Amino acid sequence: MSEVKAKKWFGQNFLKDSSVLEKIIQSMPHNDNIVVEIGPGLGDLTKRLLHKKDVIAFEIDKDLCNILQKKFKKEIEEKKLLLNCGDVLRFWENSLVDKPYDLVANLPYYVATNIILKALRDKNCKNILVMLQKEVAQKFAAKNGDKEFSSLAVLANSTGKVKKLFDVKPSSFEPPPKVTSSVLLIKKSTYLDERGFEDFLKVAFLATRKTLLKNLSKKYDKKELEKIFAQLNLLPNIRPHQATTSIYHRLYEILEKRKVDGEKPEPQSKPTTKE
Repeated sequence: MSEVKAKKWFGQNFLKDSSVLEKIIQSMPHNDNIVVEIGPGLGDLTKRLLHKKDVIAFEIDKDLCNILQKKFKKEIEEKKLLLNCGDVLRFWENSLVDKPYDLVANLPYYVATNIILKALRDKNCKNILVMLQKEVAQKFAAKNGDKEFSSLAVLANSTGKVKKLFDVKPSSFEPPPKVTSSVLLIKKSTYLDERGFEDFLKVAFLATRKTLLKNLSKKYDKKELEKIFAQLNLLPNIRPHQATTSIYHRLYEILEKRKVDGEKPEPQSKPTTKE
C-alpha cells in the first residue's frame, strides 16, 4: 500500500483487490466510447482501463493528482489519459465531455447519488458502470414492488436498463469502509431531459408508508387525482413503491401536461368517471 493516507473528507477508500478490479473491467460495455473515471485515487483501476481505452479522469485531491501525473506521465504525454485536477461537479454543466462516453468509476459514497443523477441527465453519457454503497445501488436497481423501490429507481429506469452486478466486501478496500459496496450497471438508451419529473417524484415518494394518492394530494387536487387513478386503473390505496415506472410517466404527463422527455403530449379529452 502506498504511503498516501485516505482522507475521510473526500470519502476515500482505495480499491486494492485485483480480482474485483478485473471483474469491473470484464463488466465494461463493448463499444468505441471513451471512458470517464471520477476519483481515480491511486490509479489501480485507471491502469486497467488504459489497457482497454483512452481515459478522461477527474481527481479532486491535489496530492493524489500529483501522484497520478507522475505515475501516468507517459500516458498523459501520449494523450491516452487526460487528467483533470479539481471537483468534477465544477466541470459538469450539461455534458461532462463533448463526445459519447461511459462512466466507469469507484465513486466516493458521499457524492455517488449526485454523480449518477448528473450522468443520467447527460446526453453524452451512454453507460454507467460504478461502484457505490450497496444500499444506494439497491435503490437504483430495485423493481416496483420491492421495498427499496424509490424515485432513484424510477429515474434510472426512465433512461435504460439497470442491474446490480455484484457485491464487494469491505476487506477489498484500504482502509476498509464500514459498509458493503456494489457494482451497478446502467445501460442508457436515452437521458433525463425534464427536471420537473424529478420534482414530481419527490412529491410522489414524500412518505413511503403513505399511499401514492395521499402523497400527490400534497400538490394536486385530490378529486382530480381520484379521476386519474380510476382512468389508469390504479387502486386508491396503492403505495409509491408498488407503481411502475410507466405509471409515473403517465401520471406526470396528465398532471403536468408534459412528457418525461420534455415534449408536450398531444391534447386529450379529460378523464371521465361513471356517474
